[in-house]
Amino acid sequence: MASRSYSDLVELASGSGEEPPLPSLGRSRIPRVVTAPGIVPDLDCSDDDDAASAASDQSPHAPRERTIIVANQLPIRASRRAGGGWDLSWDEDSLLRQVKESLRAHHGRADMEFVYVGGLRDDIPVADQDKVAHDLFEGFRCVPTFLPAELRSRFYHGFCKQQLWPLFHYMLPLSPELGGRFDRTLWQAYVSANKIFADKILEVINPDEDFVWVHDYHLMVLPTFLRKRFNRVRLGFFLHSPFPSSEIYKTLPVREELLRALLNADLIGFHTFDYARHFLSCCSRMLGLKYESQRGYIALEYYGRTVTIKILPVGVHLVQLQSVLNLPETGVKVAELLKQFCDRDRILMLGVDDMDIFKGISLKLLAFEQLLIQHQEWRGKVVLVQIANPARGRGKDVQEVQDESYAMVKRINEAFGQPDYQPVILIDRPLQFYERMAYYVVAECCLVTAVRDGMNLIPYEYIIARQGNEKIDRILGLSPSTRKKSMLVVSEFIGCSPSLSGAIRVNPWNIDTVADAMDSALEIPEGEKVLRHEKHHKFVSTHDVGYWANSFLQDLERTCQDHNKRRCWGIGFGLRFRVVALDTSFKKLAVEQLVSAYRRTTRRAILLDYDGTLMPQTSFGKNPSSKTIDMLNSLCRDKNNMVLLASTKTRATLSEWFSPCENLGLAAEHGYFLRLRGDAEWETCAPATDGSWKQIVEPVMKTYTETTDGSTIEDKETAIVWCYEDADPDFGSCQAKELHDHLESVLSNEPVSVKADVNHVEVKPQGVNKGLVAKRLLSTMQERGVLPDFILCIGDDRSDEDMFEVITTAVDGPCLDPEATVFACTVGRKPSKAKYYLDDPADIVRLIQALANVSDQSSQGAAPPSSSSSSADSDTSLR
Repeated sequence: MASRSYSDLVELASGSGEEPPLPSLGRSRIPRVVTAPGIVPDLDCSDDDDAASAASDQSPHAPRERTIIVANQLPIRASRRAGGGWDLSWDEDSLLRQVKESLRAHHGRADMEFVYVGGLRDDIPVADQDKVAHDLFEGFRCVPTFLPAELRSRFYHGFCKQQLWPLFHYMLPLSPELGGRFDRTLWQAYVSANKIFADKILEVINPDEDFVWVHDYHLMVLPTFLRKRFNRVRLGFFLHSPFPSSEIYKTLPVREELLRALLNADLIGFHTFDYARHFLSCCSRMLGLKYESQRGYIALEYYGRTVTIKILPVGVHLVQLQSVLNLPETGVKVAELLKQFCDRDRILMLGVDDMDIFKGISLKLLAFEQLLIQHQEWRGKVVLVQIANPARGRGKDVQEVQDESYAMVKRINEAFGQPDYQPVILIDRPLQFYERMAYYVVAECCLVTAVRDGMNLIPYEYIIARQGNEKIDRILGLSPSTRKKSMLVVSEFIGCSPSLSGAIRVNPWNIDTVADAMDSALEIPEGEKVLRHEKHHKFVSTHDVGYWANSFLQDLERTCQDHNKRRCWGIGFGLRFRVVALDTSFKKLAVEQLVSAYRRTTRRAILLDYDGTLMPQTSFGKNPSSKTIDMLNSLCRDKNNMVLLASTKTRATLSEWFSPCENLGLAAEHGYFLRLRGDAEWETCAPATDGSWKQIVEPVMKTYTETTDGSTIEDKETAIVWCYEDADPDFGSCQAKELHDHLESVLSNEPVSVKADVNHVEVKPQGVNKGLVAKRLLSTMQERGVLPDFILCIGDDRSDEDMFEVITTAVDGPCLDPEATVFACTVGRKPSKAKYYLDDPADIVRLIQALANVSDQSSQGAAPPSSSSSSADSDTSLR
């Protein structure tokens, strides 16, 4: 198979192509193509279940779509029975469970099958694991990952919660007390746990049909393991936490490993554009990848694969919230809260947060204290009810948050409390969901002041609860025609903030501003509260969790639709593994194939680019090495060859680097100047210009150079180039676009062209390109009566595409031998007019060296030259 990648060198050495047997849970899914009668022996002669399954596969109806959802925790609650064994049930509060339930309302998704892969909250004894795994798969279509206790602790409480989670929330380990320092053993545990998750997916996946959807930062390297096993796996990943800016993220020692692992997914989802922008910036700065918008979708090209970026905040499960509002217990609790607060003329402000360092509970309490100090009219009227859910992590910082919160609540109540008035009520016991919904219903304002949070659905839940229903309206004493109202004060640093344009957004660190926002929320006219609520409710009710999941799966299907139209190779080891995907017509140039054609031909034309081809673009010194000169010498000594070196350099630079040689031609400045023979003079390939346009270009470029640190100007005889390869990539790219537009505007009446390429903007006379060089070379050989039977053309950037076009269109023309072999080869995998590619300049050097060796062998096999000819050859060799 073209997509087969060998991850085991022993397997590669042995030549074995057999797949190792995989364990399975339940009956394995047989691909449809082999379920027709007679294809698989005895398939129709099995037990009744197998026969029924086979009959179903032969049905004219399309098979059900299946999505494998992978997360750290399964949407399952497990509890041990008193007499032994385990009771298993769905966790209705789990987002993963809500995805399945809410998708039923979407067209085409009602019959979609879901399989869940993940861990359980409870530790299952080894003796019970097989039975629990069987029950989970048969009853819930769940595949559990049972991690050893020590590995689980190091994976979840170690690397995830001590290193990734703080870093993604902008907390650097500047000291041992501020988060854990990087521990490579914890990283190894993280990778090992991800590998176990991948192995569990392999037990149930049908790679040709299934979609895999991986969730959150616990499983960021999982895409690499799956892509390594199945090169064309249809894989999506959604990050539910923030993604930090590049300045924060680049402090992570395994930063590249995580980025490359995520890029092995087909679709990567984020809640907000900020998170996506930070990820793209990291890919640009650390991996050198560029992204672009393709018909409204942001995409990265990664080794020929298109990785799409999805930006969409998750929503709430409307059906579940409505059902909770309809519960009798909810109504009873609402009536109880009305009596406790509203009947006593109290205004309820509500906060619902986890008790951790990023939820900003202490900042909220400080702001509420400031509100009571500055606005005495609210004393005795406003009550802040803070529901503090148990922290998901553990450690010293969690205890510090709890102690600080308790102390502040005590201080505020002692300072502003009255015999029948308690300003702050802190609820630190676990609440039933219906109780929380009741608090939402009664609260006049909801406060979410987290200092950093991935999404936070509390405001969405509050909006739905405030909309209520007929039953709640009766309890509140509202008529059916009453328009509902709500007020939100939300932090700028939470994922839901951009979607809540009617909320009062605050910087939670600015205590005075938050206090003023609380006052504004209480003072805003009732009509405005109604308008804000209706705007929010319209968004939340139409962008629920089902909308989010359906949109993600639609984009995943769109992104993966061309998988089978491309050839795939797996390259790289460990977490640097990636898949190269290419069009079927785009092939890697095999040295053996090229050398074979080189040996059997006698009239050869070789066109080589310099920068980025023979010399890496990142090379500090651009002078040709002695090895490069020796290779070109060998090719030029072969009388069957005509070698042309095409460069953007000036003719002075090329003349300094390369001495005259009979069979070596030089093209300078994109071919504006050309010397086809070593003893010939330089000639121009385009109409001469007076160069007066340079007086317009130079001041403009100098302005951009002064304002762009790391940029330079290269002034050539016929062109001027503004280079920014040493500048900040984002700023340099932005300045290059602005410079390009600026130059096009001021040079609109000049006979020059402005072109932007990788890391530079160039202005040169119109009509000058390397295609002229290729045409001139072929026409000159034709005039001499020499029709090439071998052409090799290699280049790396856009300027070389003109050469590729000329030589490929020359096939079957008068300039080439009818049996000519043509190789147009680009450096790197990218869209190109060339039909072949090589990975990097090192591959080019190896290829040219192989041709040079053939030429040297041919010359050694020929008759020894006379002393005079030897001297002449010595005189015309390259320096």
